[in-house]
Amino acid sequence: MEVNQMNKEEFVSKVGWVFEHSPWVATMSWDCLPFKSREELLQTMVAVVKNADRTLQLALLRAHPDLGTRLKISEVSQKEQAGVGLDKLSTKDYGEFVSLNQRYVERFEFPFIMAVKGQNKDAILATMKERVGNTYEQELLTALNEVYKIAGFRVYDVIQ
Repeated sequence: MEVNQMNKEEFVSKVGWVFEHSPWVATMSWDCLPFKSREELLQTMVAVVKNADRTLQLALLRAHPDLGTRLKISEVSQKEQAGVGLDKLSTKDYGEFVSLNQRYVERFEFPFIMAVKGQNKDAILATMKERVGNTYEQELLTALNEVYKIAGFRVYDVIQ
């Protein structure tokens, strides 16, 4: 794998973005080189997050943008959200996303996170409505699992 030939700076530049604005995951994963496959790289990065302290995990979650936002977000997040039509919400749908995002953040203190690839706005809204009723611990684990799915899509897109 090409990442096995990279120095730490190159490695972090190549995969440091797959966990939203959290290059620390790649930095810590570099110590585990070499990787036999993309899956091993991903699982190493996931293990880094799982073993990180709660403060770092929450910082990672809080680095994610709201779904359906009209604020400036990273190019990769923008493409992922556009891929399921969240960039073309009606005024009504946009208002519903804003309201649910606000309720969610007030309850959990991090944004609603969902791997949106293969989803549609109705499924995302239904999931938001359901998950806002979760306990804090349920939602923390669910949000982290969604982050792992997002990172998986991104790793498979960037590493051959």
